[in-house]
Amino acid sequence: MRILFYLLSIVIANVVTARFAPLEFGMFIVPMGTLFVGATFIFRDLVQNKYGRKKTYLFIFTALFLSAIVSYSLGDTLMIVAASALSFLIAETADTEIYTRLKLPMAWRVFYSGIVGGFFDSVVFVIVGLSPLGAGFLPWEAVPAAILGQVIVKTVIQMCGALILSQIHGAKEKEVMAG
Repeated sequence: MRILFYLLSIVIANVVTARFAPLEFGMFIVPMGTLFVGATFIFRDLVQNKYGRKKTYLFIFTALFLSAIVSYSLGDTLMIVAASALSFLIAETADTEIYTRLKLPMAWRVFYSGIVGGFFDSVVFVIVGLSPLGAGFLPWEAVPAAILGQVIVKTVIQMCGALILSQIHGAKEKEVMAG
């Protein structure tokens, strides 16, 4: 189920981004799919927790391929597909490697690795895909707000996921100690 949720969250993020207008909060511009991108890091961590680092990379490459196909089939330009693939690969690799190396409780590993992954995903996708360097959807002056808006949303999602995981794992530890 973890793998299914991981892959579905990536497909849903692509579909929602393609089908719905971005959210605008003052100067912040946040694609709707960002709400699901934050969840992909949590699901990826859960996959890694169960299957290990090496197998997780197989799932990341499967997800990358699936994401590119879905993105292109929804009408994204090759530049957007390439930017999405590049940001995905960098972000998922960063998340995986940080999650692997941190010697903290799972909830903290999910939180910290997801923040870094979300940061890289936001910066790379906005600069390579949306700025004048890429598809040109955003002028340079809108790029910092677009990056910051995505980072904020992804961080909040990571925080919620980490809180939920800490509650689940805390309850399991109490059961083990009481049992």
